[in-house]
Amino acid sequence: MALVNMKDLLNHAYNNRYAVGAFEIVSLDFLSAVIEAAEKSRSPVILNIVEAHFDMFDVESLMAAVDHAARRASIPVAIHMDHCSSLDSLQRAIALGSNSVMFDASQEDFPVNTEKTRQAVELAHGCGVPVEGELGYVAGISGDNDDVEEDSSVHTSVPEAKAYVERTGIDFLAISIGTVHGPKNGKIRLDTALLARIRESVNIPLVIHGGSGLTGQQYHKLIDCGVAKINCFTALAELAITQMKGNLADDGATYREVFVNIKEALVEEVQNCMQLWRSTGRAAEVLIQCGAWRNVEHVIVYNTSTDDPLVVDGMMCKGQQQLSTIPGVMNVEVGKAVDEHGTYRYCWLILFASAKVIESYKVHPIHVDYADTFFRPIAGDRITNDYEMRDDPEVR
Repeated sequence: MALVNMKDLLNHAYNNRYAVGAFEIVSLDFLSAVIEAAEKSRSPVILNIVEAHFDMFDVESLMAAVDHAARRASIPVAIHMDHCSSLDSLQRAIALGSNSVMFDASQEDFPVNTEKTRQAVELAHGCGVPVEGELGYVAGISGDNDDVEEDSSVHTSVPEAKAYVERTGIDFLAISIGTVHGPKNGKIRLDTALLARIRESVNIPLVIHGGSGLTGQQYHKLIDCGVAKINCFTALAELAITQMKGNLADDGATYREVFVNIKEALVEEVQNCMQLWRSTGRAAEVLIQCGAWRNVEHVIVYNTSTDDPLVVDGMMCKGQQQLSTIPGVMNVEVGKAVDEHGTYRYCWLILFASAKVIESYKVHPIHVDYADTFFRPIAGDRITNDYEMRDDPEVR
């Protein structure tokens, strides 16, 4: 199982002074390049999906590909949904397979940001999923072509950072100390003294957004001051654009030739980042020391006290509709036995994001109401169990 607990991963990076790259995935080319680079570098990696870029792809299809790639990789991988703007989008991210989420209310004032983030943490932690929050404001949108002025950013306040972490219970803190999303004119000036004070006040893994364009010395200083996750997209996007423009210089280029060598350029850049951020060669120790991330299948086999298909089908349809809205529920399937002479005629297969969901699901008002009103009255003959789903690459 290559998927690992993101909290374990970033705590390991934080305690061992390296940073894990969170490389944004916008296509299968980016996905395969990032995984290949991580495999070659024997580095842990974070596959980063950004809500602001959902217009670039079908998120459900891309997330299915990301999940598949992560599970068959031999290096440790986490799947992170970045910049979730609401509790609904955060819950959807978990249902789609993210085992880490960022909730972004950084443009709100401090009390509103704090309260909204606290609610996000309560929801995600009930699913076993760690949360990144952001305090301060990093200007710009990752991957945009427009230059962004540093002055539009708002740096993180040390006293607010301490209060924010304590009141919200976040696991990782994204900070603003001078970086911006997207391209930037001139030299980037980082307030590393501020960074050092923030680390001392909160003592949790710190995150840098807008990390493109920094020098090697600046990256090392960030890592030494507690940065354990660095987001990367702009540099990769610019590389892909440059390669594509070069390919298009040949007026006779075919569709396939337009994309020649893009993946190779991305692999090289990702490997350079991993080397620079000191994560190269860390895969083995991370796999040993960090917990595996496994989904749980909640299985129910049962018989009903009625053979009326309208009643049974209605009960199952209502359950699919209602139970799928519970946080941490990734999928709800119902079935009927092919052999009607078997011991049990019907089944439920409900996929949970993690074992943590087992307890929160049992007491969730939607589940309790549905089970007491529709299911249990006609399904007294039943067996229920929960199964942790294995995904060992060596078994395939």
